[in-house]
Amino acid sequence: MHERLSIPFRLAAGTAALAFCASAGAAQIKVTIENRVPTSGISFAPLHVGFGSGSFDSFNIGQAAGAEIISVAELGGGSEWQAAFAAAEPNATRGTIGGALLPGASSSATFMIDATSNPFFTFAAMVLPSNDHFIGNDSPMQYRLFNAAGQLAITSIVQYAGDIWDAGSEVSDPKAAAFVVGSVATNRTAENGVVRFDFAGLESAFNGQTTAAGYMLNSALSAGSEIYRISFQAVPEPESLALMLPGLLAIGWVGHRRRKQSADSALSPV
Repeated sequence: MHERLSIPFRLAAGTAALAFCASAGAAQIKVTIENRVPTSGISFAPLHVGFGSGSFDSFNIGQAAGAEIISVAELGGGSEWQAAFAAAEPNATRGTIGGALLPGASSSATFMIDATSNPFFTFAAMVLPSNDHFIGNDSPMQYRLFNAAGQLAITSIVQYAGDIWDAGSEVSDPKAAAFVVGSVATNRTAENGVVRFDFAGLESAFNGQTTAAGYMLNSALSAGSEIYRISFQAVPEPESLALMLPGLLAIGWVGHRRRKQSADSALSPV
């Protein structure tokens, strides 16, 4: 690379490297979600997210679902999930990302996080259409997003069809499911079951149904089909960039002056 052209690239690299390190505890993170299923496949309700200390546990496999995860799995709203998270971890950072995430769609949001106190990432979203299927992490310490130094330890989380949960709280019935044309989603019938993996049951109950988005569900998933991706990216803080910019410009100016002096010397008569 030509020396002059390399200056902007060196400055940009220096800016990116220093910005995230400038604040040891605070980290600004952009979270991007993607629906990875083919056209006419399943959709997802908004993703509920939390960055915490790892003490909020919204559900457990093999146990009856509580109000927290039911509020996500049955209608997607998640108000009780959010409230329970806030009560368990008052200093956590919480939020939601996107609306209905159709096949092939993506959405993103940015969060300011205390990476030292809240290194763990928790999430949950309803699968559409369904009565009570969802994606989410069983263990609150399953995903440690930041290492002890406050740096990103993972850059993405992938969910597969085999990771789809059935909350076991409502009987699967298209006439009472969310995201199905003509259904009444509040007409639930209690199942009184337990949380379990069940993507096959989702397909058998809802394939062929017309969704609220206007397409007929034709899901052809296998356990290893990638359905959802959550990506994390560190965002440089504006104040850090402002503080570093004068120094970086000075470095560039000094380098320019040295090259100019060298060129002048080379052209001067001996």
